Amino acid sequence: MNPTTRQTPDAPATISSSTVCLRAEQLAVGYDSHPVVQGLTLELRAGQALALVGTNGAGKSTFLKTIAGLQPPLAGRLEVLGTYPGGTSGRMAYLNQFQSSELILPLRAADVVRMGRFSARGLLGRMTREDDDLVIASMKRMQVDNLVNAPLRSLSGGQQKRIYLAQILARNADLLVLDEPTAGLDAAGKEVYAEALKKELARGASIVVATHDIREAGTCDLVMLMARRVVALGPAREVITPNALLETFGIILVSDAPGRGLAVVESEHGHDDDQAGPAGGD
Repeated sequence: MNPTTRQTPDAPATISSSTVCLRAEQLAVGYDSHPVVQGLTLELRAGQALALVGTNGAGKSTFLKTIAGLQPPLAGRLEVLGTYPGGTSGRMAYLNQFQSSELILPLRAADVVRMGRFSARGLLGRMTREDDDLVIASMKRMQVDNLVNAPLRSLSGGQQKRIYLAQILARNADLLVLDEPTAGLDAAGKEVYAEALKKELARGASIVVATHDIREAGTCDLVMLMARRVVALGPAREVITPNALLETFGIILVSDAPGRGLAVVESEHGHDDDQAGPAGGD
């Protein structure tokens, strides 16, 4: 293992567009001594979005967990917000692919969103007016402010996903790491999510998102097609091509409707790559 050099993170008041928020050099990610993807080399600057696209088992979730500091790099170098992965928890927001609503405490929707402020105030820290304003503003952005007092377990899957996305927004983070954030959202929910992310990018935050949605990926600055290796990496217009998608997914459909672009069909769509570790096919 060759993790990055540890540095003390000092969060700037604002992020310059020239700031490198994520840098990987010949990075290998995986479990124990079993690499899933190797040779990851990229640079993501403030205000940019990177989409990771690939089938289940391609290595997307493993890469995201490594960025979040939940999985150590196997080789190479990874720098997150100027320091080592996991060294900037207060400046990064991570959305897992799976969120459980089977919580011991009967939490309200607002309580779940308020958890997004724990990194700034601590688990037992006193919430300020600024924190409360961020919580309400985040819920409004995801159009769930009418559910403030609703028990989380009483909400539909799509409503719960909006609540968890509001929690991510409430972090007011410099880097958002999102694993299948639109899964479970209907068309209206996806539009609300897309608008929220536009505003995050506009304020200078960076985003890394794993997605199966080619249209969502096409709105990002950079796209990485993955198939347990890097098939292609670069601007969306250069990377999302029929040949590259065929190499990534194994099958594509080209729409005849003007302006509809490409649609991708997978033979299976189950859980993503790293939930079960090496035995899970990653």
